[in-house]
Amino acid sequence: VAPRAKPRGFTLAGAPSRAGGKIEAWFTFETDVARGKGHLRLKNGKGFTILTTMAELKGHEEREGPTREKGIVHKATPNRTSWKEEREREMRELGHTRQPYCLIVGGGQGGLALGARLKRLGVPTLVVEKNAKPGDSWRNRYRTLVLHDPVWYDHLPYIPFPKHWPVFSPKDKIADWLEMYAKVMELDFWGTTECRSASYDAAAGEWTVRLRREEGEITLRPKQLVFATGSYGPPREIDLPGKKSFAGIQYHSSRHVSAQGFAGKRCIVVGGNSSAHDICADFWECGAEVTMIQRTPTTVVRSETLMDVAFSGLYSEEAVAAGIDTDTADLLFGATPFRLMAEAQRPLYAEIARRDGPLIRRLNKAGFRTDYGVDKSGLMMKALRTGSGYYIDVGCSELIASGKVKVRSGVEIREVRPQSVVLTDGSELAADVIVYATGFLPMNEWLATIVSREVADRVGPNWGYGSGTNGDPGPWLGELRNMWKPLAQEALWFHGGNLHLSRHYSRFVALQLKARYEGIPTPVY
Repeated sequence: VAPRAKPRGFTLAGAPSRAGGKIEAWFTFETDVARGKGHLRLKNGKGFTILTTMAELKGHEEREGPTREKGIVHKATPNRTSWKEEREREMRELGHTRQPYCLIVGGGQGGLALGARLKRLGVPTLVVEKNAKPGDSWRNRYRTLVLHDPVWYDHLPYIPFPKHWPVFSPKDKIADWLEMYAKVMELDFWGTTECRSASYDAAAGEWTVRLRREEGEITLRPKQLVFATGSYGPPREIDLPGKKSFAGIQYHSSRHVSAQGFAGKRCIVVGGNSSAHDICADFWECGAEVTMIQRTPTTVVRSETLMDVAFSGLYSEEAVAAGIDTDTADLLFGATPFRLMAEAQRPLYAEIARRDGPLIRRLNKAGFRTDYGVDKSGLMMKALRTGSGYYIDVGCSELIASGKVKVRSGVEIREVRPQSVVLTDGSELAADVIVYATGFLPMNEWLATIVSREVADRVGPNWGYGSGTNGDPGPWLGELRNMWKPLAQEALWFHGGNLHLSRHYSRFVALQLKARYEGIPTPVY
């Protein structure tokens, strides 16, 4: 790879520092086509880790600061058009008289962040979303949803949250911010638009994508197709004997909006991770009788503990005061290879286990099973390996520990009856409502629906890195499976994740797409 890229001009950026028995340094470099930034760690005088990233393509830099656009020509011109008129013309043309180079399916934080990057790079891009407005994917979630990640972790590219923004963002504030973001960043966004099918013509080098809009069907022919449909695929629905006979209300957690109106009802929530906890708390707050069915152990970390032990070094007010901005924090996080990350996380979770010990013991006494992963590496590694199996405690753990939310652990539903469920241990629970917080399928299942089963199977699932742990089988990959890089299908991409991942990796997906748009060679290794 190196001889072809011709990296050169390696220059230290700032003074090296010492941390944890290692020497760390930032550096810049360039190749024939790009400028980059990197991070190096030395241990015992030898190279330990090195990260290299592309920052910009030569000759295709984003216009900012001294090179920003004027915005106006100070000259009297007959029949001149205003900015508003030019913007309206652009929106009328793209997707109608002019094809987008890139079509992004999904208008949540992933699609909007990538759309913003591509807009700044001059790549004609259209974002389509089945909901009506940017942010509706958050607006339509359950009433009490609040981000469990802190504000310093959640900024979007170009426009950070203001300094008064709360540490933990309610979902409707995030929705409003995304709607504002799409407008201010001048993104070409089509709401109430469903992607019905897509097929690739290798000879023409383009996709044929059929969309359904309010005014009817429309066909687009982009060169690149990006699925930015969140972190996962469709809801994982489970089929149970007798499910159709249930006389009450039952639905997947993705369709939960509010527990209001369920006071006095007997509610069963199947699952023991983040959504299950939030929904249990919602039911309890609205006066329902709640039982959680926890099938496998859950990693539980108190929010306060996680912020202090795991986040404070990179994403916190203290980190900002120490000069660690969001881009620096992202690169530092990315500078630790997965091969070393589990080992680095274990001492953090040993400290978390010590601090959270009283709560964990009370949860275990109440029958709720906990763990810190098969190798004691905790929540972050579970998130990277499977995207499941954890809960950042924002209140529901106390409800479980005190018995206000009942729990049945290590069992599953064997049979659904008209007014109850029978568990695999033979016990029976009366039920008026069943919520299945059973997670989601991988992103390639969207491909099976929209492109083809053949393409979905060829691409394979996303997340995990081949750690060989449960849910993340080998062989070892060393990077996240099928995310932010070329897939086994030409001109097809997955982009997504939480706000942090959507922000950070949008830069690198955008640069890969920009290079292809400009005809710069992009060999895939």
